[in-house]
Amino acid sequence: MTRPRRFDLIAFDWDGTLSDSTTLIARCIQNACQDVGVPVPSDADAAYVIGLGLHDALRHAAPQLPAERYPELGRRYRHHYLAQQDELLLFDGTEAMLQSLKARNHWLAVATGKGRQGLNHALAQSRLGPLFHATRTADETASKPDPRMLLELMTEFGVDPSRTVMIGDTTHDLLLARNAGAACVGVSFGAHDPAAFEAFGPLFVAHSTAQLHDWLSAHA
Repeated sequence: MTRPRRFDLIAFDWDGTLSDSTTLIARCIQNACQDVGVPVPSDADAAYVIGLGLHDALRHAAPQLPAERYPELGRRYRHHYLAQQDELLLFDGTEAMLQSLKARNHWLAVATGKGRQGLNHALAQSRLGPLFHATRTADETASKPDPRMLLELMTEFGVDPSRTVMIGDTTHDLLLARNAGAACVGVSFGAHDPAAFEAFGPLFVAHSTAQLHDWLSAHA
């Protein structure tokens, strides 16, 4: 007997959840801050802003920088990131997990703090693009934890919040889900300390992609 499906829409964050990119992004933020002459954030502080839109992330990473210089900081970040983005890898088992979920007829989506250009490049490089039914980026809707990107995805597919789960590696992702009225699942192998996830009531916290795949197979 086939088990009833709990969630129709499964939305994933990208960096630190599907792509092993946390260290690179944090390093690029630090290098950009050094380039423009502001204090370099610690590894933890640089990683904390991952998942936000680029403008919000850089504003938090370099609070001493005048607002009129944010574009300069953004350009330096992009310079460092673009030079290394083709080196990024998916977490082991990511493609198999997505293939399995799509075969079970879930709607699959990406809700990310990346910009559209960056996400399109990542989808093409990873060859995962055809597995997703829809994607949203911070520069075309709103930065996390504003729920707009997830609300737009639910509207697109006609899915209720009770039938939607957001999966991510940061508190920004889990708060996004809560703000949208959806369920959330955390992963501990990305940017944020999973000890901070408890406040957002995740259904599960996975410590590997294999664990996430197993949980989704049994509970989604």
